[in-house]
Amino acid sequence: MARHYSFCAVVLVLISTFILLSQFSLAADAALAADPLVQVLIEKGVLTAEEGQAISRAAPAQQHECLLMLLRDKGVISTEEFTKLAPASAQVSPTLVASTTGMVPAAVEPQKAAAAKPEAPTFIPAIAPVRALQLEPSKPNGLIPDIKLGSGAKLKLYGMFKSSVIHDSSSPLGTDMPLPGFYSDTGPGTGAEFRAKARSLRVGANFEWPDLSPKMALTGRIEADFEGDYTRVLNRNISSIRSSMPSIRLGWVRLDRILSDKSSAFALFGQDWTPFGSSTLPNLFETTGLGLGFGTLYERAPQARFGYGYNFGGSYQVRVQPEFALVLPAYGNTPTDLGGQLGMGERQGTDSGRPEVQGRVVTQWQLDPAKGVSPAQFIVSFVQGERKAMVKASDVPTAFKSAFPQGTNLTSNRWGVSTEIQLPTRWFTLTAKAYSGADLRFFFVGELYSNFNDISHLTCTVAAPCATASSLDGSSVVAFGYDANGNPIVAPQRPIRTKGGFINLGIPLSRIAKAEPAGRNAGWTFYLHYSFDEALTRDVRSLYAAAKLQGQTGSTLAGNTRNKSDLAAATLYYKLNNLVSFGFEESYYRTRATGGLPAPLWMGKDAASWHDLRFESGPIFTF
Repeated sequence: MARHYSFCAVVLVLISTFILLSQFSLAADAALAADPLVQVLIEKGVLTAEEGQAISRAAPAQQHECLLMLLRDKGVISTEEFTKLAPASAQVSPTLVASTTGMVPAAVEPQKAAAAKPEAPTFIPAIAPVRALQLEPSKPNGLIPDIKLGSGAKLKLYGMFKSSVIHDSSSPLGTDMPLPGFYSDTGPGTGAEFRAKARSLRVGANFEWPDLSPKMALTGRIEADFEGDYTRVLNRNISSIRSSMPSIRLGWVRLDRILSDKSSAFALFGQDWTPFGSSTLPNLFETTGLGLGFGTLYERAPQARFGYGYNFGGSYQVRVQPEFALVLPAYGNTPTDLGGQLGMGERQGTDSGRPEVQGRVVTQWQLDPAKGVSPAQFIVSFVQGERKAMVKASDVPTAFKSAFPQGTNLTSNRWGVSTEIQLPTRWFTLTAKAYSGADLRFFFVGELYSNFNDISHLTCTVAAPCATASSLDGSSVVAFGYDANGNPIVAPQRPIRTKGGFINLGIPLSRIAKAEPAGRNAGWTFYLHYSFDEALTRDVRSLYAAAKLQGQTGSTLAGNTRNKSDLAAATLYYKLNNLVSFGFEESYYRTRATGGLPAPLWMGKDAASWHDLRFESGPIFTF
């Protein structure tokens, strides 16, 4: 095994997480609101009853000025609009400050108020689980915008940039993220690599659109990153390795309807994280693959999703929310004609003529009532879909054209179930996921297998291999042969079955050590992670046998022997402030071959297992 080079210095990382929540009350105290406009704004949820009372306590000459300042501070009107509407005296004198009796006007220059520093934190929060999917409903007028459009739509921008240095003790495919082994040999060495990576750049915007109903919230999100393909054009061919392309991650609109003080419903349309398996994600520093092929299981896809939430309340604040989605069926198989796939998109899922069905049920409760601890969640999710491979009449092997004059179609089923749990406490945060299913390559598990031709009833031999044809999109090989009675048949396609999961433990080191919340030592956290992904051994052996009887040889055949991959990782973060973090991760990736089959090659010789000792460190900047 090649020497694994460690790096002493932890490179500066920027992480900024700011969440601004604004809740607006629909109730109002009309008796205390002297200005009728104030009462209207309270009824619409723009002002709270307390804010209306504070305005009424001001002198009559100052009430209008205080109202304009509140609307400016809430982002309802811009600074320019405030300047036009407010008298000159209001721009240098009154503002609303807290007192024992409520909010009252005071003389403060706006320049000095803007320069005031935010209050120092009084406690160190516990570790919050990574939650890609929203549970609580969006609130009307709940977004504090960075930009307000003339149409009334509000935008809030966000993003992150991560730069890292990486060393892999073995990277057979030469990628900047780990993949399961045995896809390729590395020659006489292990295939060690060093990389400096700067394509982890993500930008996005949250949207809110105005609506007349105080019980309806219209929100949306658009998000993109530069984790896509490298640019290949004449002025970039030589330097394509540093010229990555932007690609969409998320793009959706969501309608939330408050049905009562305890229940709500929503509908979401667009590309979002899938309900199946994506509710719980591990906290890893390596995010390009995020454990791809090693047991994480997640995906983003176009969908129409609907849900109903009910808050039972009580001391544990129990909330239950079932969700159902119609999702674009996709399988992620690599076609022989890549140009065709780029031109028309993946076909085997959409050719089934039906949507993929996914869903989840989330139960949320407050496990630990301590300050700064997120609620716990337990999630059950599922997926069911169908894949169809089509063979044109012109592609049917000559010997079988009379039996299949119009070509043929083959279908197979995808299914999967997962259970996920997130247990945040003041001392640690534990997240875990377990899954089982078939044909889950698109969700980055199942050892990245999809399906195999079941030739157990065909009379193919190594000396006389099965006749084959390419599917319409070039991503499948269809096998033709004869049954025991000499009848021409097509081998059915079976999905590869799989199981796996992960456990991720986060420890808030600074909180446990009782560090000063406003000090520089308040941002230390540590994570331990283990995950695995395992394809059913019987299916892998059937896949190998089918590939051999279809005439495959050499490394292509030997690569069909992996059946289990696992990952162990330790990650240390230091949060300098709300915008900057440092990360250090040491991880061990391993893939094992199926016993009883010819061993694949690694380092130019037979190997039962492949491994990669990996180091990655760098800064994360967020805004």
